[in-house]
Amino acid sequence: MMAQTQLQTDQAPVLEIRNLIQTFGGLTAVNEFNVKLMPGELSGLIGPNGAGKTTIFNLVSGFYQPSEGQILIDGVPTAGLKPHRVTALGVARTFQNIRLWNDMTVLDNIRVAQHYQLGYGFFHALARSKRYQQREAEIAREAAELLEVFDLQRFAAELPKNLPYGTQRKLEIARALSSHPKLLLLDEPAAGLNSADIQELIRLIRWIHEKFDVTIWMIEHHMDVMMELCTQIKVIDFGQTIAEGNPETVRNHPAVITAYLGDDNI
Repeated sequence: MMAQTQLQTDQAPVLEIRNLIQTFGGLTAVNEFNVKLMPGELSGLIGPNGAGKTTIFNLVSGFYQPSEGQILIDGVPTAGLKPHRVTALGVARTFQNIRLWNDMTVLDNIRVAQHYQLGYGFFHALARSKRYQQREAEIAREAAELLEVFDLQRFAAELPKNLPYGTQRKLEIARALSSHPKLLLLDEPAAGLNSADIQELIRLIRWIHEKFDVTIWMIEHHMDVMMELCTQIKVIDFGQTIAEGNPETVRNHPAVITAYLGDDNI
């Protein structure tokens, strides 16, 4: 686990989205969306409910294929790639509604997230070859290390459904990081958390950003979380970008105030 490197202007974007359009029937969910995320950035994507935020994350992670436009991970186009192939390019994500394997232990949730990079095939597993045993030992060691780093080792044998909600969130982020992503997508990580858990989440995300060599892009409705963590924020409404910039610029942008509060409140 490498320490975060300083941003360098000559580096290529980890994520580049060009003129992205997504339609569902006659509805345009995303319209001419563009973004560049450089290595080491911690950026945000906000907008009212139904603005198209999660649709964009679903497009980036391969759950949807864009109607038009291009998505590139480290310069590699993702068109036509299934989600596991996008993961192999270095993309990991969490979801607004926690998606853990509740019939597996906490430790196995971490281990199974590395299935795409096992490094051995079916016959190696069947024969329990030396290659199989070495790789499984590496996966177990990395999983145990990650649980220790996230202070989850005492829950290793527990089922996730038995854990407090805030701990489940923590586990979901740890599982995402177990795939060694270049880009981590956090979809409303504070959803369902109380105020104390939200403060812990802020500390956790800041710590992840400092400790891990990963670019973070997050969606969040809790504006205090976004304003405290993100250096750049993009705002969309009805699938279109209406504002972008640093937190202070976005907070005071008339179009953002209108989108969130209505014309009568500005």
